[in-house]
Amino acid sequence: MSDGLFEVAGREAAGERAAVEFRGAGAFVPLAVRMRPASLDEVVGQGHLLGVGSPLRRLIEGSGAASVLLFGPPGTGKTTLASLISQATGRRFEALSALSAGVKEVRAVIDVARRRLTSGEQTVLFIDEVHRFSKTQQDALLAAVENRVVLLVGATTENPSFSVVSPLLSRSLVLQLRSLTDADVREVLTRALTDRRGFDGAYEVTDAALDHVVRIAGGDARRALTALEASVESSLDGIVDVALVEASVDRAAVRYDRSGDQHYDVISAFIKSLRGSDVDAALHYLARMISAGEDPRFIARRLMIQASEDVGMADPTALQTAVAAAQVVQLVGLPEAQLALAHATIHLATAPKSGAVAAAIGTALSDIGGGKAGAVPPHLRDGHYAGAARLGNAQGYKYPHNHPDGVLTQQYPPDELVGADYYHPTDHGYEREVGPRVTKLRRIVRGS
Repeated sequence: MSDGLFEVAGREAAGERAAVEFRGAGAFVPLAVRMRPASLDEVVGQGHLLGVGSPLRRLIEGSGAASVLLFGPPGTGKTTLASLISQATGRRFEALSALSAGVKEVRAVIDVARRRLTSGEQTVLFIDEVHRFSKTQQDALLAAVENRVVLLVGATTENPSFSVVSPLLSRSLVLQLRSLTDADVREVLTRALTDRRGFDGAYEVTDAALDHVVRIAGGDARRALTALEASVESSLDGIVDVALVEASVDRAAVRYDRSGDQHYDVISAFIKSLRGSDVDAALHYLARMISAGEDPRFIARRLMIQASEDVGMADPTALQTAVAAAQVVQLVGLPEAQLALAHATIHLATAPKSGAVAAAIGTALSDIGGGKAGAVPPHLRDGHYAGAARLGNAQGYKYPHNHPDGVLTQQYPPDELVGADYYHPTDHGYEREVGPRVTKLRRIVRGS
């Protein structure tokens, strides 16, 4: 392969060969490539996919026969797993990049694979960035995948449900890789510092500096190793501290612990800034979390919650914006998704505020918890079964659409809750219009 990503020969000899290369011309090979795992034992994270007997493990060990689509954020091991599959015995490995290959190249690989198959030799076809393949390119793979002329391994950072054609999806296992934990990233870095393929103990990195590299990696092993390599190359005395890391990767350390006080303090400040309509403070805390490597899915979840809790019906479109931002995080990922998170943050911070939605469901749940859950009125019960009418169910129900106004007098809550008001609109934003409407609707429905 031209990029050297799969030039990891032999599971047993890989570490030794990489170490020799590093001491020679291989020193110019990026650290992330030198440290690519040479066996399953070196793979960090993704335990949910690599259990004994799992399809992916069987594929890596040379006994699996299912095509797979590896879907996950950058730096989580998609290329590494493809590299390990390439070493499976009895198989030939071909790799294409969706950025440069076309239908012609795809068909050429399939033709070669078909000839090999006649002599009992299977071909693994790895396609990086498979989501960038056009529908025509993906369609060109279908017959070969279905007939197992090739065993497809596709890698993508985007949800394949939205970017891969349905026939190809149905012929492949979709396996989702997860972002590495901080502990996973630290293990990768520690190995790079001590392993002969890496720096072989030649450098001392302070705990604070290592913590900073873990933070800025954001669960991306490749980013972590690149940052470590840049920092080590800048060291004149063999020692790497936080200041050196900052200078090397041009990012100041953000005091932030994703599982400690700073995590809770910053997200609390973010939420309260949104609630308090301070758009600038909210953007500051958003940037702080992104810079510190906070999981963008966590931020997106908080935005969706805040859209209903603190904005609610004062601006019903706020929830739509927050949900859209969460979808962008899922489909696109960082760094581009930071724009959608900022978009939602600005929308929520500048929107009119109302806690009426949260208060309404809170009061209703409190009544349920207090035992106020009477029988459903007979005329509202299900009548789609034999004997329902004999029991008096669904009898006398008035269909609102038959009334000119689309609303009429009729009891909807259980007897114990007739007249209970849960939703109290404010006069903020859209609720200024909703309030009078709710009052009028209650008067008509209750016949008062």
